[in-house]
Amino acid sequence: MADRGGWGELERLAETAERTGGTVGYAVLAPNGQRVERHGERSFRAASTVKIPIMIEVFRQIDRGERSLADRHTLRPEEKTPGSGVLLHLHDGLQLTLGDLLYLMIAISDNAATNILIELAGMANVNATMRELGMVSSTLGRPMKGRPAQGEEQENWATPNDYVRVVQAILNNEAASPSACAQMTALLEQQQNRRRIARFLPEREGVRWGSKTGSIAGVTNDAGFVTVDGRTLILAVYCERLPDQHEGERVIGEIARTAFAASGLIEPLYTS
Repeated sequence: MADRGGWGELERLAETAERTGGTVGYAVLAPNGQRVERHGERSFRAASTVKIPIMIEVFRQIDRGERSLADRHTLRPEEKTPGSGVLLHLHDGLQLTLGDLLYLMIAISDNAATNILIELAGMANVNATMRELGMVSSTLGRPMKGRPAQGEEQENWATPNDYVRVVQAILNNEAASPSACAQMTALLEQQQNRRRIARFLPEREGVRWGSKTGSIAGVTNDAGFVTVDGRTLILAVYCERLPDQHEGERVIGEIARTAFAASGLIEPLYTS
């Protein structure tokens, strides 16, 4: 397989993107265990990637018998939240299961579903779980509002290394029970946005991928995995202050494409 630029190409891509005044950080865990990072311990605005540890805490509570995926929730008007998702536009009184809320939070990044889950799981519990999983520099500081924090509001912070670590914990059945981790992996594989990590990923038998994107003004992120014929690469890319979200998505796609080739995971597409 051609190594188009090798691992050094990741640094070049990030440096080129940063000429606009932004910052690009990434962490990669290759199938052979090699780790590559840039700004891996820098704090970035997490945006919706923080929904991964929220999901984990909910499944831990299910493991303990405190909740069930079949639990029902009635959507209230005050729960509708600006930003991504669909619940904002649906009717009051809608009946949703806990499973529905998890799907909406991960697959389409629904902010209202997320805030309902934060309320159910408990913000302090989510942060405690993050610490237990080794996410020492990442936090859930506030509910989703469809924008960066303002004034004295707490922000949700992430480091690329922490989010590679938490995706790895799910894939290794360390984040919760094996059954719960399998269900969380399946939810990540429902990701509807193919323009980031999966942008240049060929669609063929033996290829699986999953991720959680994150986007607010000035922020474009993605954290997830790609598995090809049983070999897995984990990747987290965080972009701040690039010209627009389209550019952020392109940069994430190119970093992922280079990682696929440099690791020998798969020959990626070279058309957008």
